[in-house]
Amino acid sequence: MDVEIGSNLYRNTDGTVEIEGVPQLMLALRRPGGPVLVNFVLYDHVGRVVAKVVDSTIAFNERRAYELTKLPTGLVLTHVESSKVVLQVEWKENSRVAIQKGEFLTVKGHLLEISPVEWRVDKRRMSGGDTDLKGGAMVLG
Repeated sequence: MDVEIGSNLYRNTDGTVEIEGVPQLMLALRRPGGPVLVNFVLYDHVGRVVAKVVDSTIAFNERRAYELTKLPTGLVLTHVESSKVVLQVEWKENSRVAIQKGEFLTVKGHLLEISPVEWRVDKRRMSGGDTDLKGGAMVLG
């Protein structure tokens, strides 16, 4: 599977996104053409799990702080109180999954920001990359 995170392209991935050494996001296509299945763990500033998405459905949502909206080609997870997009995942043509928007904490309490032009976590940022992972995981941070 090919995945775009911001302006970075990760080709031939297994769909796992490791952030600061922890698999925090997993993407899968049930069949060619979608829909995208998303597994995602959301942490607070001390590394405690506050929400969990399993197979594109909220499985755990502490204090009902997050809302999941399913789209025909993906999903959007938002913080209810602030209306900020936590994670937006879409299936695109060419069997490619795109994450163009996101803002959430890693297990170490660092803010990961994804915009259409880059991803940024702690002091690391990446823009415009094109990496063939040969079946491996995407590593951020």
